[in-house]
Amino acid sequence: MRLPPPRLCASGELLLRLFLSPHRRTFPHLHHRSAERMEWLNEWLWREEYWLPPGIGWKDTHLDEDQGHFPLPRDLLCTLPLAFTFIVLRYVFERVVAVPLSRCLGVKDRIRIQAPSVPKLEAFYKQTSRQPSQPEVLALSKQCGLSQRKIQTWFRHRRNQDRPDNTKKFCEASWRFVFYLTAFLGGLGSLIDTPWFWDQTECWRGYPKQAVATAHYWYYMLEMGFYLSLLLSVSVDVKRKDFKEQVIHHIATLFLIGFSYCANYVRVGTLVMLVHDSSDILLESAKMLHYAVWTRTCDSLFVVFAVVFLVSRLVVFPCRVIHTTLLVSLDFYQPFFGYYFFNALLLVLQALHIFWAYLILRMVNKFIFKGKVERDERSDEESEADDNEDEDKEHKKEADEVDSGQKTERSNSKLTSLAHNCVLNNLTNQRNINSRMPKAR
Repeated sequence: MRLPPPRLCASGELLLRLFLSPHRRTFPHLHHRSAERMEWLNEWLWREEYWLPPGIGWKDTHLDEDQGHFPLPRDLLCTLPLAFTFIVLRYVFERVVAVPLSRCLGVKDRIRIQAPSVPKLEAFYKQTSRQPSQPEVLALSKQCGLSQRKIQTWFRHRRNQDRPDNTKKFCEASWRFVFYLTAFLGGLGSLIDTPWFWDQTECWRGYPKQAVATAHYWYYMLEMGFYLSLLLSVSVDVKRKDFKEQVIHHIATLFLIGFSYCANYVRVGTLVMLVHDSSDILLESAKMLHYAVWTRTCDSLFVVFAVVFLVSRLVVFPCRVIHTTLLVSLDFYQPFFGYYFFNALLLVLQALHIFWAYLILRMVNKFIFKGKVERDERSDEESEADDNEDEDKEHKKEADEVDSGQKTERSNSKLTSLAHNCVLNNLTNQRNINSRMPKAR
């Protein structure tokens, strides 16, 4: 029977003790069954053919202490406390640094109309739907005694109350900007002297018996902890129109980082993270300037971001990274499950890159022909962005109605004055005729 490394068995026994120790005295037979299931799951999960090339076993990956540290799955356990640490640091950063910085840069929040307190509408808004259909609006109109137009206006104002302000969006962008900048500089400093940074063939020389440097270990842990914190806080962050794609991106990134570390794809994994961080820095900085209404600087920076994104994600990533994992690696070992799974995750990321590149090219097209970037097609617009446009149209419509009403009143007043003048003239003429009648007689 093929067994996983001894350290993996020890970690499995530790988890078994943590989860099953309260039931040992009361249900000994359940403990015995659970132990057997845990042992079976542990053996099945860490089968050598899943994680290692054919002909290589776990014993072949053993490194002496003087040779360095071999990546172990239990190392990833520290990413969970790191994720919560990132959440706390973000909370402190946004209030201590980001909010004052937004005021210095002139970020202004839009003044929104507060929806009046209507308990029935509020209950429907929270429990049923934020955007009621026409039959639902008609039913609510009968229940509340309000017109359908007032019901629709109330829901629009209520939705706008929950929309994030520019300050909140600026704080999120600034937090991601600081992390991506720090991670990129740290990753570049740790990789620039490595042979596989310049020649990707070195990623596979001696694989899988490759030691992991301390700098690359922390690069991995911090990146995975950060993306895990983004996934944990996705429900409270600004919901953008590419929300589903972002969630898929975070999940694929976590699987990619975790699997590549366990399968010791650390060398090529560091290159993948470095390529992604390079363009994300420019994107978050462009967002910050967009919220601060630094239009010209934001547009110029966005063009630079578009160039870097297209080059790094559509040229460097597929031609250097995916090429070496998909083709060059076959010169050093035969394909196995880990080979197919790792490349499948990379292709998922590449598909997302193509989707975002399409949106970016649409914005660049608008910039070229209209002279400015109207809105962020990639991820800066929220999923309910049409509410603001509807609100502006509604205000314009109401203003037009007021103007038309004033014009109607003015025209009515003019007609009334003309009618009065006509009546007065007729009365005057009638009096003159009556005064002349006796003389004529």
